[in-house]
Amino acid sequence: MMTVEANFDGLVGPTHNYAGLSRGNKASINHGGSAANPKQAALQGLEKMRALSQLGFVQGILAPQERPDVNMLRRLGFAGSDARVIEDAARQMPAVLAACSSASSMWTANAATVSPSADTADGKVHFTPANLINKFHRSIEHDVTGRILQATFNHSEHFVHHPALPSTDYFGDEGAANHTRFCQDYGDQGVEFFVYGKEAFNPDALIPQKYPARQSLEASQSVVRLHQLNPNKVVYAQQNPDVIDQGVFHNDVIAVGNRNLLFCHEQAFLNQAAVYQSLQQAYGSTPFHIVEVPDGKVPVSDAVKSYLFNSQLLSLEDGRTLIVVPSECQKTPAVWSYLQEQVADSTSPIDEVRVFDLRQSMNNGGGPACLRLRVVLTEQEQLATNQNCLINDGSFNKLSDWVNKHYRDRLTEQDLADSALVNESRAALDELTEILNLGSVYPFQR
Repeated sequence: MMTVEANFDGLVGPTHNYAGLSRGNKASINHGGSAANPKQAALQGLEKMRALSQLGFVQGILAPQERPDVNMLRRLGFAGSDARVIEDAARQMPAVLAACSSASSMWTANAATVSPSADTADGKVHFTPANLINKFHRSIEHDVTGRILQATFNHSEHFVHHPALPSTDYFGDEGAANHTRFCQDYGDQGVEFFVYGKEAFNPDALIPQKYPARQSLEASQSVVRLHQLNPNKVVYAQQNPDVIDQGVFHNDVIAVGNRNLLFCHEQAFLNQAAVYQSLQQAYGSTPFHIVEVPDGKVPVSDAVKSYLFNSQLLSLEDGRTLIVVPSECQKTPAVWSYLQEQVADSTSPIDEVRVFDLRQSMNNGGGPACLRLRVVLTEQEQLATNQNCLINDGSFNKLSDWVNKHYRDRLTEQDLADSALVNESRAALDELTEILNLGSVYPFQR
């Protein structure tokens, strides 16, 4: 064993549906009202986890949220039995019921920001759950997310868990979707790269005009302080407001990085040349590679449609770089042609492409990178992690059986009014906490 970058994917929850809740996310809006298949969604995610585990990567899983969130509906004034609460919410505020039933926690890139022990002053792995305040359906996640993270990384000698930042737009935090770490080897001190959409306390700063900027500079700066990072090894960059207005709601829709490689669109950042210079300066004298995709080869619209950059860059054991992409990349001619060019070019740092069918997630606006939270772990930290939350053939089979037992194969927005759904979901999650040895992380268990 050695220091590795583990990927902890979100397990799709039993209430996966297409309610079109995420303004600024074109896939989410375009598929609003369609029928979803929760069972297929969960199995597609599990298949990606197993495949990467079989390739030798450390692959973990993060449990979904309890949905529908009946406690939140009660906070909004609905009363009586759970069935009565859901019935009244469906009649009076169906959009709020849909938000409280969202399975959006599957996209664990938004679960938290994680800094490895090699980067922090106290030599521990730091976690800060994202407050996700820009969207109501996501803003209600962070308390339970924090409990799930603590149950997964549950050794205080190695892990530090912070509460989410204050739930205000001034400190809007979308987690690892706007955070990348660069390093030579995973166990080395790295450069942590924070991308933001706006300066919340600067009224004169540039902001997008059509869609909201979800990440603030001030939130990123706060996480840096909480995680005790070396300021000389931190780089901030503002996301290009124009691409946010084209549907690039997070940085991981327009850029992705791994070790000493940044793969991004030429329109990803404001003052892009200066961003590159800052990254190279913080990284040091060892080689740092940037693959910049020209708009003439892959327009922003194609990047958004295919989720080319919402991919996973992974380092294979032989030193080659694998890029994991959704099948939509194959269906977008400009994107697929560009990927083939990269693989055929002996000077390109991208060596191999692997395609996964993640259509259920993609239709709601989340690709391979959305589905995973990266956690760098030393040997000791791997052993201190909850071993039940790691994927192997045995756990894959157990979780697949669990999904087939509990999940529906069709769910519409109208089905969310079915009061039986809350009992089905709780029964499933109660069993899941035993499988993953999480303890009582859900409100209905407490």
